[in-house]
Amino acid sequence: MDNKSLPIGVFDSGMGGLTVMRALRTRLPGENLLYLGDTARLPYGTKSADTVTRYALSAAHALTARGIKMLVVACNTVSGQALPALTEALAPLPVIGVIVPGAEAAIAAAHGAPIAVIATEGTVKSGAYVRAIHALAPDLPVVQQAAPLLVPLAEEGLVAGEIARLAAARYLTPLLATVPHPRILVLGCTHFPVLKDTIAQVAGPDVSLVDSAETTARAVEAKLDVLGLCNDGANGRSHFLATDAPDRFSRVGEIFLGAPIDPGNVEVVDL
Repeated sequence: MDNKSLPIGVFDSGMGGLTVMRALRTRLPGENLLYLGDTARLPYGTKSADTVTRYALSAAHALTARGIKMLVVACNTVSGQALPALTEALAPLPVIGVIVPGAEAAIAAAHGAPIAVIATEGTVKSGAYVRAIHALAPDLPVVQQAAPLLVPLAEEGLVAGEIARLAAARYLTPLLATVPHPRILVLGCTHFPVLKDTIAQVAGPDVSLVDSAETTARAVEAKLDVLGLCNDGANGRSHFLATDAPDRFSRVGEIFLGAPIDPGNVEVVDL
């Protein structure tokens, strides 16, 4: 198998990263994709940075052992806390996280207006989005809010209705009331795109959402093009690895992928 035909490895702590895989499949239909969800050890968002880094390295090595041409870290917590360690350990393999593409898209859309970020506790504590935004736009106001309840709601499929709306309002109402008022809201967790419609309703028409899954897919496409690694065609294959509960992965994963997942295509691995 030539390098172009090698799969893109996609890693997340669980199933939220399937929103990134969905965006990759839409934008890059010819690419083969190998997804690993560490469902035995989720969530990562409440764990220490050292633990997140250790888990991420073990997952990354499991993917590289199978042969991949790029690693996409489809987890904001890992991107915020372990990306430098992953980049160093896997060099020269290209590694792309979700935070920098999301930050770049937010700055482009903001036109100088304040930016708000909702994410997991780990991502917020790491300050990764604030650093990434201020590295490019030092004077741009950024506020952030951990929104942990949105993760289990997404995994239970409660992405619309009163429960989802109340949970979103709990986090967004005080966040968006800060002065000056944010006009851009970054969905800083890969679980959150499945709640996009509810979040948009609560945020109101004056607030634009930035989906890190879509921005990451664009970054992957650009990197593949620069490296000459694009796989031509329209029939890329997808395979899934999970560290626990493959039946639940297939069932719940469909919410995030936006398409059925064949249980026979989910392989259990031990990290």
